[in-house]
Amino acid sequence: MADRLNIHLDAEFEKSRRLIDAIAADTVLRARILDIVTRCVTALQRGNKILFAGNGGSAADAQHWAAELVSRFNYDRPGLPGIALTTDTSALTAIGNDYGYERVFARQLEALGRKGDVLFAISTSGNSKNILAAIDAAHALHIDVVGFTGRKGGAMADRCTVCLRMPSDETPKIQEGHELLGHLICGLIEREMFPAPAEKP
Repeated sequence: MADRLNIHLDAEFEKSRRLIDAIAADTVLRARILDIVTRCVTALQRGNKILFAGNGGSAADAQHWAAELVSRFNYDRPGLPGIALTTDTSALTAIGNDYGYERVFARQLEALGRKGDVLFAISTSGNSKNILAAIDAAHALHIDVVGFTGRKGGAMADRCTVCLRMPSDETPKIQEGHELLGHLICGLIEREMFPAPAEKP
């Protein structure tokens, strides 16, 4: 049993290594990451906020990244306004019941979003109907949309302001890539908004 499991472990480690190598070598993806950080920092500096939406594991990412901004990432500093649209069960169930599950994020954006905010729309397939509706609602409010999806991109790929497509077709590996880049982006936002203590003049 141990030998069989170790073979599987080796295969998964190798796939994860190839994923990270592909992400690190992708100069277009790197440029998009820097674009996203710039958009987020600009929004935060003018008093706007960052919103996050996703389903399932992507909902967990939305909550995780919002928490990294509101609390802290690498070091103590003032909190940053990040809101996960996945956490209010009363709002989610009311909207789902009254308007349909496809509207659970769009309706919250209509209530909470403001021109100049940034929405992180997370969908491994790129085809989640409630994420696509949220993207449309964000554009109507003049909110930049940062997309996180997989290699194929789905319907959301061409509807985002900036879209990060992971070089994988496997949902778990796409999610691994999302978590890696989500952490990188949160860390870079923190660093740009509040330089690390050792880096201050």
